[in-house]
Amino acid sequence: MATVNPWRPTEPSGRKLSIHVVTWNIASEAPPLDLNDLLQLNNQNLNLDMYVIGLQEMNCGIMSLLSDTAFEDPWSSFFMEVLSPLSFIKVSSVRMQGLLLLVFAKHQHLPFIQIISTKSIPTGFYGYWGNKGGVNICLKLYGYYVSIINCHLPPHMANNDQRLEHFDQILEMQNVGRHDIPNILDHDLILWFGDMNFRIEDFGLHFVRESIKNRCYADLWQKDQLNIAKRQDPLLREFQEGPLHFPPTYKFDKNSDNYDTSEKKRKPAWTDRILWRLKRQPHAGSYTPELPVPDFFLSLRSYISHMMYTISDHKPVSGTFDLELKPVVFIPMITLMHEGLWTTENDILISYSSTPDFLSSSWDWIGLYKVGLRHINDYVSYVWVGDNQVSSSDGLNQVYISVNNIPETEDQFLLCYYSNSLQSVVGISNPFKIQPRAILQEDPLGEAQPRI
Repeated sequence: MATVNPWRPTEPSGRKLSIHVVTWNIASEAPPLDLNDLLQLNNQNLNLDMYVIGLQEMNCGIMSLLSDTAFEDPWSSFFMEVLSPLSFIKVSSVRMQGLLLLVFAKHQHLPFIQIISTKSIPTGFYGYWGNKGGVNICLKLYGYYVSIINCHLPPHMANNDQRLEHFDQILEMQNVGRHDIPNILDHDLILWFGDMNFRIEDFGLHFVRESIKNRCYADLWQKDQLNIAKRQDPLLREFQEGPLHFPPTYKFDKNSDNYDTSEKKRKPAWTDRILWRLKRQPHAGSYTPELPVPDFFLSLRSYISHMMYTISDHKPVSGTFDLELKPVVFIPMITLMHEGLWTTENDILISYSSTPDFLSSSWDWIGLYKVGLRHINDYVSYVWVGDNQVSSSDGLNQVYISVNNIPETEDQFLLCYYSNSLQSVVGISNPFKIQPRAILQEDPLGEAQPRI
């Protein structure tokens, strides 16, 4: 053990991460039975690494909020139930009344995702009410700053100026309260999506519906309020969007594919959008294969609506991205090791090492998980690294987990080291099995035989 040197920095190679982003105004409804199309679970070619999911108009009645505070809300539970068997773990979440933002990642990426902050920015009722506004998760991904914003902006055609004011307010409030984080405009990537409520100007209801029926969207794009604002606002112009090659996603009669047939007959609009801004990315279309690939480059693979879902008056929208990066952080802060055969007959000894710049805390802990965990608190057992430490020498530390806390099962397990100061997983082991306790049984000749 003393001769092992687990901290061996090597030159990082390029890495590609596939990220699937979802936005949906769910109109206070419960999850449908099947979201495979929305999550692209039937597309075997995607090989996704992360899911970023933003919902608006979650049920925020008093009883619902109280229940969701004590337990997981139904939507979070649904996504975890579907994604955890595929090795996706809920990395972080933030909720503000009807707004919910969730981030999932494959477990092998956990040591390279550091949650910096979560934030809620209410803009409803002069900034005091969270029915409108934005929620944000700021994280470091392989050493790069990434900000993720899910928003719900003011509705109605006439409130476009107010929408743009709220957009600016949400952006400005990201820089309040933390001096150790760069200005959000200096972050390597901003993903911004939600029910932005931008409408189609000038054209009447009949023209818009006929254009949609004939799939003639070009004229409608020109009068889309967000596109108009981007032509006029240099900062907003820095946020990119994929082509709107799908029908407007609002407003539908619930449980149907028909646009609004109520007395109001609201004009269809692309209210549900996904935008992004890359600090280092050249202007759209300027990158060519002959040039060197940037250290951090995002490309859009698909940008679509999912028209088959009818529970809401909005249709969900998803965007799938490929993020190519050269990792700044390419070794985990903690390397976890397990030696030999582990059984439930003896306490388990865990060895780990840390990088020279890692600052441990007495509140750090190591969790034992079944493979397929839903989130970081889904542990089978855990130990405080300070309380259960056995030895520490030559950069290697050892702690133990009591045999009384280990289940007897044939499942595979993982170990995760959680840093309290970083509020993130900084080390994860390879999957392994723990052999059940050997039980002695009599054979026909009367001799005791071991049985696993």
